[in-house]
Amino acid sequence: MAWAYLAVAICCELAATLSLRMAVDNARWYAAVVPGYLVAFVFLSLALAEGMPLGVAYGIWTAAGVALAAVLSRLLFREPLTPLMGAGIVLIAGGVLLVELGAGA
Repeated sequence: MAWAYLAVAICCELAATLSLRMAVDNARWYAAVVPGYLVAFVFLSLALAEGMPLGVAYGIWTAAGVALAAVLSRLLFREPLTPLMGAGIVLIAGGVLLVELGAGA
């Protein structure tokens, strides 16, 4: 169940972050920002309560958020996504994988 909670936390955090970007052009999007982040933290807390280690949960949460925000901001807002940025995303994912593998040792 911890993984399901973490997935919801990631989706809510991403929705809040994208809403924050939308609010730059239309202030009514701010109505989605705070609730999105609050729900994300609640579900992150639930994942931790289910026994997921903090380093693993937070690492996956932030790495997925960075990667998805970069890709979606490219698609939705035409923001840059350069090869160097892609390499950074791969390095972040590799680091999170190492943290998760280390937590199992």
